[in-house]
Amino acid sequence: MIRAIALLGATTLLAGCAAIGGPKTDVKIFAPASSVTVDAAWPAVDWHLTVVTSAANQMLDSSRIAVRPTPDRFQVYKGAAWADDAPELLQTALIEGFEDAGKLAAVGRFGGGSRGDAGLLVEVRAFETVYVDGRPEAVIEVQARLVQFRGGGTVAARRFRHAVPGTSPEIDDMVAAFGTAMSALTTDLVGWTLQEANRETPSTDTPR
Repeated sequence: MIRAIALLGATTLLAGCAAIGGPKTDVKIFAPASSVTVDAAWPAVDWHLTVVTSAANQMLDSSRIAVRPTPDRFQVYKGAAWADDAPELLQTALIEGFEDAGKLAAVGRFGGGSRGDAGLLVEVRAFETVYVDGRPEAVIEVQARLVQFRGGGTVAARRFRHAVPGTSPEIDDMVAAFGTAMSALTTDLVGWTLQEANRETPSTDTPR
């Protein structure tokens, strides 16, 4: 986790949330630290997997750190940004999670000369701080679809959501909460993908 942090109190966070524009300020860059909890029971699958992530809306397709102080209001933290946009952060976490699990033949990003055997298509629906009863939670929600590129169509689809309370509204504590949520989501997605791919593998006869 990048710890270039100026601690902000709860009042400062909400008062400092602002849209693009206004006077220039120093921007602190953050990257939530995530990891995968490997389950020994996960099956090994002889698939080459491509991970594709996208944003459900323009607010998420940005490096700005979104916060929702009320259900109908979107703001961003002033003077703070992610190291990349939300879909890219999640894509990196997922690829590293699959690599650390060591259960696939290969995993990579979309692009290059080959798409692989299958794709994990992940649409990010939420990647934001949400205030619930006055307390902040780091919320990550995605819609995932596992597809076979070689004539197999959709293998499985599922929505995943994790909400982790921050220990305080300060930006470093919320970044830590996002790291916990991303770790849980990565673990869920890696395990689900391997299990669904394993169910499909016996009927997959297409040669590489």
